Amino acid sequence: MVVFRKLGQDDMPAAAKVHRTSFDERLPWLAGLHTPEEDRDYWSGHLFPTCRIFGAEREGVLLGIIAFRKDWIDQLYIMPNAQGERIGTRLIDIAKAAYPQLFLWTFQRNTVARRFYETRGFIAIEETDGSGNEEKEPDVLYRWAREG
Repeated sequence: MVVFRKLGQDDMPAAAKVHRTSFDERLPWLAGLHTPEEDRDYWSGHLFPTCRIFGAEREGVLLGIIAFRKDWIDQLYIMPNAQGERIGTRLIDIAKAAYPQLFLWTFQRNTVARRFYETRGFIAIEETDGSGNEEKEPDVLYRWAREG
């Protein structure tokens, strides 16, 4: 059984591991951009103080994470072996329940993520050449808005 809960500071190392494992699997051409220590510092020192962070776990093992704040989903990652179990959908729904509109960025080449967001009501509103992100990878901005 998958349990969804708000994560605490002590969960940030595990959240960073989910992020890195999923990122490297889905985007191997960008693997190794940061060290595990940098990932942990980013989750603990930047995301935790600025975002609401929820996770999905089964038997104490973190399978998916979402970090969001007013109007933005900053991070959403699901472990490769847990993809297709609707964990991402449930995490997105937590953010959608909190705010009437959400924006997020993803890479243009990440067609799996793009299809995931589009089937959940996100609409692409801008594409860039990637010069504004640290990976220098062309990206796309999505927006979702609650109806009514």
